[in-house]
Amino acid sequence: MPLDDGSSDRGRRPERSPSKNVLGETLEPCSFKPMTGFFRNGCCDTGPMDRGSHTVCIVATAEFLIFSASRGNDLATPMPDYGFPGLKPGDRWCLCAPRWQEALDAAKAPKVVLRSTHFGALQYCTLEDLKRFAVDLS
Repeated sequence: MPLDDGSSDRGRRPERSPSKNVLGETLEPCSFKPMTGFFRNGCCDTGPMDRGSHTVCIVATAEFLIFSASRGNDLATPMPDYGFPGLKPGDRWCLCAPRWQEALDAAKAPKVVLRSTHFGALQYCTLEDLKRFAVDLS
């Protein structure tokens, strides 16, 4: 019996439900400029290949960028060979959830856009903590 490799669908991808954010709603884009996300599609979506869990949509601050660089992840320096312009304060970015938690524990956590933060972040961060740093709660 042949394996079902999807070729019988003639190139169509199986329907997939939209990803959810930490509020249980449809995940909204985080940033297109700079382009962010593990899949570089502007969203903090994730999948099995995303071992870092790039799921928290942050608003970068100077303090956080310095902290991140001190931990070996320089997000401020441009890397033109990779099409990365470098982040500046105010930029939105899909950050690894464990890094956001590390920054929180060091009192350096940046603000968070909850509607653009994938529910997978809750494996590393509490909703209560994320809400305390939310920029999109009214």
